[in-house]
Amino acid sequence: LKSSSDSKDAESVIERIIPRLQHANCAVVLSALKVILKFLRFVSDEDFKGPMVKKLAAPLVTLLNTEPQVQYVALRNINIIIQRHKEILQNNIKVFFCKYNDPIYVKMEKLEALIKLANAENIDQLLLEFKEYSTEIDVDFVRKSVRAIGRCAVSIAESAQKCIDVLLGLIETRVNYVVQEAVIVIKDIFRKYPNKYESIISTLCENLDTLDEPEAKASMVWIIGEYADRIDNADELLETFLETFPEETSPVQLQLLTATVKLFLKKPTEKPQEMIQLVLSNATQETDNPDLRDRAYIYWRLLSTDPEAAKDVILSEKPVIADDTASLDPEMLDGLLANIGTLASVYQKLPDTFVARVRPAVQLAAGDFQAPTLDDGGAGQDPARAEQSAPVPDMPDLLGGLGDLEVSAPAPAAAAAAAPVDLMGDLLSLDVGGPAAQPAAQPPAGGSDPFGLDSLGGAPAAAPAAATQEPSLPVLLTVEKGKGLEVSGRLERRQGQVSYELSFRNATQQPLDGLMIQFNKNSFGLAPAGALQVPPIAPGASQRTSLPISVDPQAATPAPAKPVLQVAIKCNQLGVLFLADSVNLAAVLMEDGAMQYAQFQQVWVKAPAANTQQQQLSSGGKTLEGCVQSLQGSGLFASGSGAFGAHLSGKFTLGALALVEVSAPQNGLVQVTCKSQRVDLLPLLMAHVGKALA
Repeated sequence: LKSSSDSKDAESVIERIIPRLQHANCAVVLSALKVILKFLRFVSDEDFKGPMVKKLAAPLVTLLNTEPQVQYVALRNINIIIQRHKEILQNNIKVFFCKYNDPIYVKMEKLEALIKLANAENIDQLLLEFKEYSTEIDVDFVRKSVRAIGRCAVSIAESAQKCIDVLLGLIETRVNYVVQEAVIVIKDIFRKYPNKYESIISTLCENLDTLDEPEAKASMVWIIGEYADRIDNADELLETFLETFPEETSPVQLQLLTATVKLFLKKPTEKPQEMIQLVLSNATQETDNPDLRDRAYIYWRLLSTDPEAAKDVILSEKPVIADDTASLDPEMLDGLLANIGTLASVYQKLPDTFVARVRPAVQLAAGDFQAPTLDDGGAGQDPARAEQSAPVPDMPDLLGGLGDLEVSAPAPAAAAAAAPVDLMGDLLSLDVGGPAAQPAAQPPAGGSDPFGLDSLGGAPAAAPAAATQEPSLPVLLTVEKGKGLEVSGRLERRQGQVSYELSFRNATQQPLDGLMIQFNKNSFGLAPAGALQVPPIAPGASQRTSLPISVDPQAATPAPAKPVLQVAIKCNQLGVLFLADSVNLAAVLMEDGAMQYAQFQQVWVKAPAANTQQQQLSSGGKTLEGCVQSLQGSGLFASGSGAFGAHLSGKFTLGALALVEVSAPQNGLVQVTCKSQRVDLLPLLMAHVGKALA
């Protein structure tokens, strides 16, 4: 959109867009409204702006005569618009009156619009509507209608007495939930207009027996405490609540504590003194709520050291409140007005809070390296756009420090690592305990592990003998480190789905239950797709389960990629246990990674040198066809053969391509070339190919 401070240019743009307000498509109407509202800010001619604002009312009213779903979307947008431009619909409040057959979600939005459009001129008409709505059968709608009356009283001072009269009439109906909502909103009215409408307190006190909801109880207790000096039997009223003090919810207990202290300060007689001793004793000795206990200690010390200071603090004048229940801060309102007609206006959240606009960092050298999607016939990705891709933001650490953990590699041999892999930076310096790791074996000749996957941990502990025909799993957490729980597992890919095959063996003397699992953010965006389904494990028994895994870009770490999955497992009896597993790339290479040979060649030749890695690897005594078969079994797909050897393709979970060229074996060695948009994945891909060929 063009943004100009020139008033005439803005007027010209608006005049060109005005005809679109009559379009039959609701989306076009909302988009036109968005543009007009944006450019109205630059119009300085009030003679132009006034009539233009009036023209915006008709299309909005028309949107409210469509099917309920479109009405709801229109109302969500209208509720944003009228926070900034009430004048557009100020004279059209009748279109927001609820019809008997409106769905509840439409009624709720209409009610919100009526509250925002309320003023001293139309309040009488609105109060009649709200009173009528308060007699409907839908409880949630009735509650919101009663609260609407209170919000109007708070926001429009001239209407406060009228609103209170309506609320008193509703209290006389003796409908339980209506009375409770009325008490809640009257408390807000008292806070807005202190010492002005106390005459209605007696009516409220007559309905104490009907109050059973925590918010209504807390509101009534606040009223009694605030006006204890004007209520003759305030001590008796509070005493009825104190009888059930230990069973009350935290908000009610906090209000009872404060109200009893206020009563004592305003009426320092024998009975309030007994009540204050009882409530302070309960709040400090019989509760585990730190907020309640701390407030009770503060009151106790204030009262015991300086009662006058306690009066100054507890009975001080309170700031008046304002009705900001549904108001948005100016910055957010500007953002939503700029997104009228989109999901942001329906959710009433800025797009960045629910749209993932980021991808893992893609490292590209200069050059035209296009990465076509595998289902679009070869349409390429703009390399400049790939270069500008923002890295995944550094999300909060969900698991705590998982650094310095050994990763049990499934291979029998392990290579010595130059430094331990630590994705978390060892934030908590957690010591998972257990015996010292055994010295790592030297890597086999031929360099079959160029990236050092095997160096992530010592040789795996021997898995327990399987009682069934299911294949054994590598041990990830030994009995010593798992406080008596042995965890074995492996990431696998089955029928297009990543799963985590897990086995739990209970070596303790007690049953273990309540097993839960959580992953730390990782290079492949892996996250549990559901809860861990493991029944209680008896002492000496084992349980095996398959945990489905989803791929979530929000759970991905920035480059460089590391083949490590850090896991936290929680058990009711043992607490939280930490382990780390090496990621088998065959599990994170997807089924849609196959490419036609012509498409493969197109991408291959355009890949710059910086996105390429070459290495000689052992063929394991295989022919070229045998090498291709081994790689096909590891998540890659054969695309064809060329003058330099066989070509294979794959696709990682987060969308990066994996391209591999394998030359014909010579003297037991093959020349392997790997290419990908993500440079940080190349060492992992080369290591994966080396293991598949060995």
